[in-house]
Amino acid sequence: MTQPAATPAPTPAPDPGRGTAAAGATDPDAATAPPRAPGAVPAAPGAEAAPVRHRHRPRPPSPAGVVGGTLFAMLAMTPSLLPRDWLFQALVSGISAALGYGLGVALAWTLRHVPAWRRLMAAARHRVPPRVRTAVRPWLAPAMAVAVVGGLLLALVNGARWQREMTAAIGMPGPSTGDWLRAGPLLVLVAAAFVLLARGLRWVGLRLERGLRRWLRFPRLLAGAVAVVLVAVLTVVLVNDVLLGRALSAADGAFALANTRDHPGVTQPEAAERSGSPESLVPWDTLGREGRRFVAEGPTADELAAASPDGPTTTPVRVYAGLDSADTAEGRAALAVDDLERAGAFDRAVLLVVTTTGSGWVNDAAVSALELMHGGDTATVATQYSYLPSWLSFLVDRSRAADEARALAAAVEARVAELPADDRPELLAYGESLGSYGSESAYDSLADIRARTDGVLWVGPPNSNPVWHALMERRDPGTTSAAPVYASGLLVRFAGDTEQMATPPTAWEDPRVLYLQHASDPIVWWGPDLLLSRPDWLAEPHSGEGGLTMTWYPLVTFWQLTFDLVNSKSVPDGHGHNYDALTLDGWVAVAAPDGWTDADTARVRAVLEQRAG
Repeated sequence: MTQPAATPAPTPAPDPGRGTAAAGATDPDAATAPPRAPGAVPAAPGAEAAPVRHRHRPRPPSPAGVVGGTLFAMLAMTPSLLPRDWLFQALVSGISAALGYGLGVALAWTLRHVPAWRRLMAAARHRVPPRVRTAVRPWLAPAMAVAVVGGLLLALVNGARWQREMTAAIGMPGPSTGDWLRAGPLLVLVAAAFVLLARGLRWVGLRLERGLRRWLRFPRLLAGAVAVVLVAVLTVVLVNDVLLGRALSAADGAFALANTRDHPGVTQPEAAERSGSPESLVPWDTLGREGRRFVAEGPTADELAAASPDGPTTTPVRVYAGLDSADTAEGRAALAVDDLERAGAFDRAVLLVVTTTGSGWVNDAAVSALELMHGGDTATVATQYSYLPSWLSFLVDRSRAADEARALAAAVEARVAELPADDRPELLAYGESLGSYGSESAYDSLADIRARTDGVLWVGPPNSNPVWHALMERRDPGTTSAAPVYASGLLVRFAGDTEQMATPPTAWEDPRVLYLQHASDPIVWWGPDLLLSRPDWLAEPHSGEGGLTMTWYPLVTFWQLTFDLVNSKSVPDGHGHNYDALTLDGWVAVAAPDGWTDADTARVRAVLEQRAG
């Protein structure tokens, strides 16, 4: 008997609750597929799944970096040598905050790779119940923000108070707290700009590292090291050759143009005793902006008579050679000596050799003081080596200042040596700021200075002056950097006021060497060593303007003094880099005429004050 065919069992309808699991049992890729978001439309059968797009969000600020940056910004608001306005404070604190942020990030990264620190942090987390951690976590960021803002506000308020104390001590108007608070938002922007720049460089470094590992199969450690070197080299090239190169080129063009334009009221002199006059060997239009002003200025006949009522007076000789007067330092020196000869300079009682600042500037107050003291029986010679401002020349033309000073000193000394020993003028040397660096570079040592000159006055010497630095390091034990004494004051002295010139009250032999330096002059004390080491002058007990004490902080103090450099001439005379009122006393100490009295000094000072007023 034939059996009926078996009817196939009906396929059960899929169970909505079990469909995914069943599919997972038969599809090996389903286990690794990402879960579908609630409400998402399933892909059509056979369609390829769309690639998952990850949104790259900016990394939030590092908490350790924020703490470090805030601390450094607050430290930068402490007093420095000179008062500053809110804009400079924002720049100082912003740069310091960026450095502090970087140090905080580096410290946190280092600690994360220290096993002992990781174990300590893990143990601390386990001691806090999960419920407490969950409740506290959302409040950490707001609490840090409040602490940062509060700390900065407190530091800004205190900073405004310190600035008012400093300005009051030197007779300047001080900032209001409201004005000073404007530094807060700006310093944050400055710090953020530097942090973003650092992050950009890091991003470039990571991309380079990945490329080296993928395409050249570099080991990870080697790829990271090569990437760091490449980024550093590219950054230096970009900054030096592109940014700074173009900036210097633009500045060079601008200042070269300014060198051709005269100061208001400057006219060509007619006196034969001046370079640029019709009788001079140096053409007027080659002297440069500062050279033309120098030879056009000077005491008048009435002023010379007022300063020397009992003695004869004569027109002082002023000789100058500009950059366009000759092509080389030796050529300008030879031309200047020839013009000195023409003007009768070697018959004068005093011959002053001046090394100019970067722009070719000569301090008329210092030269006029010497001319008034000697009734005009003087000759002054100077040459130009640059038309850039002094601070820029210090960076790019420092060697030219030294070369110019050596050439001029050698040429003048060679001509003086040809004269009979009893018929030679008193040979003096003078330089201010970068000019003192150049002038000092013409000599090898203190002994060389004393052997080749009859007296020296150097004003506001930069910290890089080699002879000055050596003398400061070998100062007498027990004396400070702010009031140094060398060899009991027998040969050389350092002074910030007239009283210090007479300290110690011992003999001061001729020829005398005198450095004028204020304790508040950043040009005297600034140097790259401030970045990581505390100098002697900040380790010694002393007080700054307003009785406030400056404290050394790594990295921060360097930037404080760097911006003080810009402010060094914006304070009253007797502070910072302003020495006009003290130069007369300096010349009296170094090269006073025979029989000079305090009444003579007062008379010359009155004439100088009238000229300045």
